[in-house]
Amino acid sequence: MQIFVMRHGQAEMVAPTDALRPLTENGVEEAKVIGQWLREKNQPFDCIFVSPYTRAQQTADALISQLSNVANRQTLKIITPEDNAKDVHDYLDAVCGAEQYQNILLVSHMPLVSYLVAELTSDHAMPIFQTASVAQIEYDMDKMLGELITLISPNDIKL
Repeated sequence: MQIFVMRHGQAEMVAPTDALRPLTENGVEEAKVIGQWLREKNQPFDCIFVSPYTRAQQTADALISQLSNVANRQTLKIITPEDNAKDVHDYLDAVCGAEQYQNILLVSHMPLVSYLVAELTSDHAMPIFQTASVAQIEYDMDKMLGELITLISPNDIKL
């Protein structure tokens, strides 16, 4: 199984609340670059789980606009910045097992994305994500642990 964990694109610093911070134009472009990279890899997704925060929703919109193979999109309230990585891990094990998902992507926030990679991988590495970066984890449902394959940012991609 492949689990992709993505941080939202660059967001505005000022908004009425943190949850309402929108993407900048650059943030939209960052998400599109990652979407193009995933399209070039011919990466399908059974489901994309997205934080309810505005910047994550806009990141998912821009990302999905570049993809052709996304079966399902769900807003997931437990992947906001202060949520618990262990709770997300437990949720993913349950839903991916029940739905037989093989390829999923989560669009979330720092610091949760770093904690989540540590939680999902056997070496518990906690990478720092630049905006719109995505980590790919080769995940073993039987062991309920995976291995970090790559962490890529829009700046690393040459299209």
